[in-house]
Amino acid sequence: MSQRSSDTLAVERWEVQARKGVLELVVLAALWSGRLYGLELIRRLDSDAQLAVPEGTLYPLLNRLRAEGQVDAEWVEAEAGHPRKYYRLTPDGRRRVVQMARFWRGFATGIDAVLRPVLAERRK
Repeated sequence: MSQRSSDTLAVERWEVQARKGVLELVVLAALWSGRLYGLELIRRLDSDAQLAVPEGTLYPLLNRLRAEGQVDAEWVEAEAGHPRKYYRLTPDGRRRVVQMARFWRGFATGIDAVLRPVLAERRK
């Protein structure tokens, strides 16, 4: 295996871990403005955060968040088609996402400061 393909694989593995690390934050944040059903949530994460989340990853997370009291879920009859399960933040979920967002902002700011010289060097 060439050094380049080895580096590419290492970066891809790191990207997967980075995405997993922020998934709970972005799911809770996506629910901030109101209730969404699963497919809407998947689409929102893909379009707004460029985060492709498979159903097999999203629904277990939503079930865990529900068990922890961070989100509520309710079935709603659709005008056409089958009923949809909508998720929304609970008051505890709203508090948690605010705490997580505050941490993230400080964390990202610090990381950006460390990365600034690396990214500036790449532009030369």
